Amino acid sequence: MKIRLNNTDEAFDEEDLTIAELLLLKKFTFKMLIIKINGNLVKQENYASAAIHEGDDVMVLHLISGG
Repeated sequence: MKIRLNNTDEAFDEEDLTIAELLLLKKFTFKMLIIKINGNLVKQENYASAAIHEGDDVMVLHLISGG
C-alpha cells in the first residue's frame, strides 16, 4: 500500500492499516499527537479503528509545549 505520510510518499506491505498500526510501524511514541487522514481529524480513542487506505494523505503532528 502506498500513502502520503507527512508530505512524504511511503510504501507498506500491508493492504490496509489502522492509525494504531501505523504508529507502531513508524515507531511514533510521542504521547501528544494530532493525526489527520485526508484532512479529517482522528480522535485518539479511534486510533485502533481508523483505517488508512491506498492513496490516503496522513499527517502525524507532535504537539510540543514551551514558552
